[in-house]
Amino acid sequence: MLLKLIDSSLRISVIPLSIATIWLTVTNHQDNPSYGNLKFSNFTGLKYIVFISTISGVYAFLAALSSWIRYFATKAWLFFVSDQIVAYLMVTSGAAVMEIVSLAYKGDRTVSWSEACTSYGKFCSRMKVALVLHALALCCFLVLAVISAYRVFSMFEPPSISEKEVEEERI
Repeated sequence: MLLKLIDSSLRISVIPLSIATIWLTVTNHQDNPSYGNLKFSNFTGLKYIVFISTISGVYAFLAALSSWIRYFATKAWLFFVSDQIVAYLMVTSGAAVMEIVSLAYKGDRTVSWSEACTSYGKFCSRMKVALVLHALALCCFLVLAVISAYRVFSMFEPPSISEKEVEEERI
Protein backbone atom coordinates (compact mmCIF):
# COMPACT_ATOMS: atom_id res chain seq x y z
CA MET A 1 0.00 0.00 0.00
CA LEU A 2 2.88 2.38 0.79
CA LEU A 3 4.41 1.71 -2.61
CA LYS A 4 1.09 2.51 -4.27
CA LEU A 5 0.85 5.78 -2.33
CA ILE A 6 4.40 6.78 -3.31
CA ASP A 7 3.66 5.84 -6.91
CA SER A 8 0.52 7.97 -7.01
CA SER A 9 2.21 10.88 -5.24
CA LEU A 10 5.06 10.91 -7.74
CA ARG A 11 2.67 10.73 -10.68
CA ILE A 12 0.60 13.59 -9.29
CA SER A 13 3.79 15.59 -8.65
CA VAL A 14 4.73 15.35 -12.31
CA ILE A 15 1.55 17.15 -13.38
CA PRO A 16 2.27 20.64 -11.95
CA LEU A 17 5.96 20.31 -12.86
CA SER A 18 5.01 19.58 -16.48
CA ILE A 19 2.43 22.38 -16.56
CA ALA A 20 4.97 24.84 -15.16
CA THR A 21 7.58 23.74 -17.71
CA ILE A 22 5.08 24.20 -20.53
CA TRP A 23 3.93 27.60 -19.26
CA LEU A 24 7.47 28.92 -18.75
CA THR A 25 8.55 27.74 -22.18
CA VAL A 26 5.50 28.86 -24.17
CA THR A 27 5.29 32.31 -22.57
CA ASN A 28 9.02 32.90 -22.84
CA HIS A 29 9.93 35.75 -25.17
CA GLN A 30 12.16 38.77 -25.08
CA ASP A 31 12.64 41.68 -27.42
CA ASN A 32 16.06 43.22 -27.91
CA PRO A 33 16.29 46.50 -29.88
CA SER A 34 19.65 45.47 -31.37
CA TYR A 35 18.95 41.84 -32.25
CA GLY A 36 15.17 41.52 -32.47
CA ASN A 37 12.49 39.40 -30.83
CA LEU A 38 13.29 35.97 -29.43
CA LYS A 39 10.51 33.50 -28.61
CA PHE A 40 10.18 29.80 -27.91
CA SER A 41 8.79 29.02 -31.35
CA ASN A 42 12.16 29.99 -32.87
CA PHE A 43 13.68 26.79 -31.46
CA THR A 44 12.69 23.24 -32.38
CA GLY A 45 14.16 21.94 -29.10
CA LEU A 46 11.83 24.17 -27.10
CA LYS A 47 8.83 23.00 -29.11
CA TYR A 48 9.96 19.44 -28.41
CA ILE A 49 10.14 19.96 -24.63
CA VAL A 50 6.62 21.43 -24.69
CA PHE A 51 5.38 18.40 -26.63
CA ILE A 52 7.09 15.88 -24.31
CA SER A 53 6.04 17.77 -21.17
CA THR A 54 2.45 17.63 -22.42
CA ILE A 55 2.75 13.89 -23.02
CA SER A 56 4.33 13.28 -19.61
CA GLY A 57 1.76 15.39 -17.76
CA VAL A 58 -1.20 13.74 -19.46
CA TYR A 59 0.30 10.29 -19.01
CA ALA A 60 1.03 10.98 -15.33
CA PHE A 61 -2.59 12.06 -14.81
CA LEU A 62 -4.05 9.04 -16.60
CA ALA A 63 -1.63 6.64 -14.89
CA ALA A 64 -2.44 8.08 -11.45
CA LEU A 65 -6.14 7.55 -12.11
CA SER A 66 -5.75 4.10 -13.61
CA SER A 67 -3.44 2.89 -10.83
CA TRP A 68 -6.46 2.92 -8.53
CA ILE A 69 -8.59 0.91 -10.99
CA ARG A 70 -8.19 -2.78 -10.24
CA TYR A 71 -8.02 -3.85 -13.89
CA PHE A 72 -5.08 -1.55 -14.67
CA ALA A 73 -3.41 -2.03 -11.30
CA THR A 74 -2.86 -5.70 -12.17
CA LYS A 75 -1.13 -4.77 -15.43
CA ALA A 76 2.28 -3.95 -13.93
CA TRP A 77 4.03 -4.52 -17.24
CA LEU A 78 1.90 -1.77 -18.85
CA PHE A 79 3.15 0.80 -16.33
CA PHE A 80 6.69 -0.56 -16.58
CA VAL A 81 6.90 -0.09 -20.36
CA SER A 82 5.06 3.25 -20.35
CA ASP A 83 7.17 4.68 -17.52
CA GLN A 84 10.35 3.67 -19.36
CA ILE A 85 9.20 5.27 -22.61
CA VAL A 86 8.17 8.53 -20.97
CA ALA A 87 11.40 8.70 -18.95
CA TYR A 88 13.50 8.23 -22.10
CA LEU A 89 11.49 10.86 -23.99
CA MET A 90 12.00 13.27 -21.10
CA VAL A 91 15.75 12.60 -21.18
CA THR A 92 15.91 13.43 -24.89
CA SER A 93 13.87 16.63 -24.60
CA GLY A 94 15.85 17.74 -21.56
CA ALA A 95 19.11 17.12 -23.42
CA ALA A 96 17.88 19.17 -26.38
CA VAL A 97 17.02 22.13 -24.17
CA MET A 98 20.21 21.74 -22.16
CA GLU A 99 22.17 22.10 -25.39
CA ILE A 100 20.23 25.25 -26.32
CA VAL A 101 20.78 26.76 -22.87
CA SER A 102 24.46 25.84 -22.94
CA LEU A 103 24.97 27.45 -26.34
CA ALA A 104 23.01 30.51 -25.25
CA TYR A 105 25.20 30.99 -22.18
CA LYS A 106 28.59 29.98 -23.58
CA GLY A 107 28.29 30.18 -27.35
CA ASP A 108 30.57 28.14 -29.59
CA ARG A 109 33.55 30.10 -30.84
CA THR A 110 34.69 27.29 -33.19
CA VAL A 111 31.61 27.85 -35.37
CA SER A 112 31.37 31.62 -34.69
CA TRP A 113 28.33 31.48 -32.39
CA SER A 114 28.53 34.08 -29.71
CA GLU A 115 26.72 33.71 -26.41
CA ALA A 116 23.28 35.28 -26.36
CA CYS A 117 22.36 35.53 -22.70
CA THR A 118 23.92 38.96 -22.22
CA SER A 119 21.39 40.25 -24.76
CA TYR A 120 18.51 37.96 -23.78
CA GLY A 121 19.01 37.47 -20.03
CA LYS A 122 15.32 37.08 -19.12
CA PHE A 123 14.81 34.48 -21.85
CA CYS A 124 17.82 32.46 -20.68
CA SER A 125 16.83 32.63 -17.01
CA ARG A 126 13.34 31.36 -17.74
CA MET A 127 14.74 28.53 -19.85
CA LYS A 128 17.01 27.51 -16.97
CA VAL A 129 14.05 27.41 -14.60
CA ALA A 130 12.01 25.39 -17.10
CA LEU A 131 14.92 22.98 -17.48
CA VAL A 132 15.17 22.53 -13.70
CA LEU A 133 11.42 21.84 -13.44
CA HIS A 134 11.69 19.36 -16.31
CA ALA A 135 14.61 17.66 -14.56
CA LEU A 136 12.54 17.34 -11.37
CA ALA A 137 9.71 15.73 -13.35
CA LEU A 138 12.29 13.42 -14.93
CA CYS A 139 13.56 12.43 -11.47
CA CYS A 140 9.99 11.51 -10.53
CA PHE A 141 9.74 9.32 -13.61
CA LEU A 142 13.08 7.67 -12.92
CA VAL A 143 11.84 6.67 -9.46
CA LEU A 144 8.55 5.55 -11.01
CA ALA A 145 10.48 3.43 -13.51
CA VAL A 146 12.31 1.72 -10.64
CA ILE A 147 9.04 1.14 -8.76
CA SER A 148 7.30 -0.28 -11.83
CA ALA A 149 10.32 -2.48 -12.60
CA TYR A 150 10.23 -3.80 -9.04
CA ARG A 151 6.52 -4.59 -9.41
CA VAL A 152 7.02 -6.45 -12.67
CA PHE A 153 10.10 -8.44 -11.71
CA SER A 154 8.98 -9.24 -8.16
CA MET A 155 6.22 -11.40 -9.66
CA PHE A 156 8.82 -13.93 -10.77
CA GLU A 157 10.90 -16.29 -8.70
CA PRO A 158 14.66 -16.06 -9.03
CA PRO A 159 16.18 -18.80 -11.17
CA SER A 160 17.05 -21.90 -9.22
CA ILE A 161 20.57 -23.20 -9.26
CA SER A 162 21.19 -26.85 -8.70
CA GLU A 163 23.88 -28.02 -6.30
CA LYS A 164 25.77 -29.46 -9.25
CA GLU A 165 25.99 -26.03 -10.92
CA VAL A 166 27.19 -24.46 -7.65
CA GLU A 167 29.93 -27.09 -7.33
CA GLU A 168 31.00 -26.56 -10.95
CA GLU A 169 31.31 -22.79 -10.35
CA ARG A 170 33.55 -23.37 -7.33
CA ILE A 171 35.96 -25.46 -9.38
